[in-house]
Amino acid sequence: MSAPPEPAPPELAQRVLREQVAAVHANAPAAYLADLLTAQALGIGLFVATRRWQVLLWMALHLALTLRRAYRRYQRSPDAADHPEYWARFNARNVLLRSCVWGLAPWLCIPAGQHSVLWAMLIVMMMGWCAGGALSLAVLKRNIPRFIVPSMASLTAALAWRGDSTHLFLAVGCLLYMGVIITFALQHHRLLTASLTMRFEKEALAEQLSRQIAATQRASEEKTRFLAAASHDLRQPLHAIALFGAVLEKELQGREEERHAARLMDAVGALGQSLDTLLDISRLDAGVVAPQIQPVALNPLFLALNHVFAAQAADRDLQLRLRATPCWVLSDPQLLQRLLSNLVDNALKYTPRGGVVVAARARGQQVWIDVRDTGIGITGEHLGRIFEEFYQVGNPGRDRAQGLGIGLSIVQRLTRLLAHPLQVRSLPGRGSRFRLVLTAVSAPGAIAPAAPPDNTLPLPRRVLVIDDETAIRQAVSDLLQAHGVAVEAVAGEAEAEAVLAQSAAQAAQGASPVEALLCDVRLADGADGLAAAQRLRARFGLPVLLITGETAPRRLQQVHDSGLRVLFKPVAGDALLQALAALPR
Repeated sequence: MSAPPEPAPPELAQRVLREQVAAVHANAPAAYLADLLTAQALGIGLFVATRRWQVLLWMALHLALTLRRAYRRYQRSPDAADHPEYWARFNARNVLLRSCVWGLAPWLCIPAGQHSVLWAMLIVMMMGWCAGGALSLAVLKRNIPRFIVPSMASLTAALAWRGDSTHLFLAVGCLLYMGVIITFALQHHRLLTASLTMRFEKEALAEQLSRQIAATQRASEEKTRFLAAASHDLRQPLHAIALFGAVLEKELQGREEERHAARLMDAVGALGQSLDTLLDISRLDAGVVAPQIQPVALNPLFLALNHVFAAQAADRDLQLRLRATPCWVLSDPQLLQRLLSNLVDNALKYTPRGGVVVAARARGQQVWIDVRDTGIGITGEHLGRIFEEFYQVGNPGRDRAQGLGIGLSIVQRLTRLLAHPLQVRSLPGRGSRFRLVLTAVSAPGAIAPAAPPDNTLPLPRRVLVIDDETAIRQAVSDLLQAHGVAVEAVAGEAEAEAVLAQSAAQAAQGASPVEALLCDVRLADGADGLAAAQRLRARFGLPVLLITGETAPRRLQQVHDSGLRVLFKPVAGDALLQALAALPR
């Protein structure tokens, strides 16, 4: 035997009651009309057969009750949302009165004596009326006994009052019918109530889920803002350190102290790489990375991976094997290399002994690239979370040698961007296999090698630097001046306009004009460096190089849409010099 259902919480029970009352009142006009027509049709039939004035009295009584109900309903329009209990009681009283009026029919409308046809007509009409009304009114449990018992009990009593065996048999039948109808009506009520309860519970769960999703989205947005702010604040001093370090490295060139400057730059570069991984996440989320899909030979890609990671594997006494392959695939070469680099790097970090194998196999119209390791493996509880940002398996101490925990997050974003499905299999203690599925293509004809970048382009003779950080202005000035570039460094747009206006006047007299603008994207007091650079470029016709530490996806999208060349802090000295030399003049 099943346990009885637990009672609904008060708030839920109140919502169910409101809905039940609303449903009853919504059906009331049709119910009133059907009840009136049934009663009047029965009355007319009985009056024609008997010519009793009592029949007319019963018809008038029923009509008066119906009109009263309609008047009360429209005089006081029910507001089930505010007073559901009041309207439930109001409806129950009306149902009871209606049933009592119907219960008078056997006593008023059937004359004494044997009138089997009249009794048959009355019983059929009352049973049909009772069955139809019970199902429509079963929404409210209190209506069921009030509607069925008075009318059917009165019919049963009137039949039994006749005393003969036929009427007693009919009375017993009516009594059984009343029990059956009540049982079915109660079952129908339970089904309706359960349906309403489940509906409201689902709505409550959906609302709760919506709130949780909204909270998660807010948390994600707050995290993104925090990381963007933290990344920007870290990049600012690191950018200055990198530039001062480049100046120091140049000044110490050929001296014994040069190795200290080299170590400083190595440390700056390592920290810059950590910050660049955050930038990669932001750029992918911002949608500013546009893949250049083309045929890509995998063998040169594997050779490049071997060149990058061979020393790292040797330092850890691991074997790194990249098997030669003739396969060509359809992908973006730079993004595919970054994707595979992250997979190989992750495999090396979590492989204490043994090694890592990278192999490609042709499978019909596809090429499978497998990155397999003999590392610690991943348990089932962690396997579903390895692509989450900052999630690391077996690194509770946050050892920086194992990275930030976003390498696989970048992998997941790149696989989605490139439409390269990624499959993961892992056995704890045995290792892991990451498989990329790419589209195979035939090797194209001979391709002329790309021309190497021209590193002999001259630097601009005079550069205007806009940055609100004093240390950065000084670092850029020292670096450029060390390479023979005249520098004007200012903190904002107004000072820049003054310098450029003066430069234009001096150029008219034969002096060297400002030939390039180097501008930070975020200036003091919330000023927009991007907008300032665009205005100065439009007014003075200068080539612009933007420098930014921004990682917020929306801001990166704005910078990308501007079409201006941009470098991300921290910028190495050589990279800054090459970017300035490459500006059109």
